[in-house]
Amino acid sequence: MEKTEVIIKIEKLHKQFGTNVVLNGFDLELHKGENLVVMGKSGSGKSVMIKCIIGLEDYQGGSIKVADKEISELDRKELDELRTDIGFLFQGSALYDSMSVRENLEFPLRRHPKKIGKLDDTTPLVLEALESVGLAHAIDLMPNELSGGMKRRIALARTLILKPTIILYDEPTTGLDPITSKEIILLMQSIQQKYNTSSIIITHDVDCAKAIANRMILLIDGKNYAEGTFESLQAATDPKIKAFFK
Repeated sequence: MEKTEVIIKIEKLHKQFGTNVVLNGFDLELHKGENLVVMGKSGSGKSVMIKCIIGLEDYQGGSIKVADKEISELDRKELDELRTDIGFLFQGSALYDSMSVRENLEFPLRRHPKKIGKLDDTTPLVLEALESVGLAHAIDLMPNELSGGMKRRIALARTLILKPTIILYDEPTTGLDPITSKEIILLMQSIQQKYNTSSIIITHDVDCAKAIANRMILLIDGKNYAEGTFESLQAATDPKIKAFFK
């Protein structure tokens, strides 16, 4: 993929919990319009890394810049404003069980009123987001009435409603059957093409990585151990890299 503007730049990121060092000099660049997959073993720090990007976790060293803004230097108000441009798809979807689908999607609109502007009626924006994931008919359902795949789609619609330019996906296909996983992957591809989003996808799903990645990074021993296309990494002879593709 031809290199374009750098949207997120991570340099020498260091993060530890007590004596447990999770990230130890990790580097990453996300380019505009790119789907970048980060793979690593369970507990390797993948999810911690994207939580650091949006300020949900502090870090002890290194630099994270999003749109040239250093995350560690932003105050709460500046961080909240930046987050309106970053969609985050949590593991397990993280829908509010006591809210309907409509109310789940309205929540970020109420939380960040300056991003969209004053709205007398949120229904058109809610329907637009639901239509983008093929679930407009589910607008008045409750989360307990949704399948796992539907919940993931609704969570993605909630992410899209503020029209972010960056989306962070944390294990988007985990816990889904193969058919539903494929549907989510196709949806992610469609969103990239329609909205020209720049995305970091955390996954251990090799099929997902192969289908979605413009480029990949392997997170090993807290570092960016290797990066390249799926094909170039799959062809590597290094045992640590080969272990991901067996």
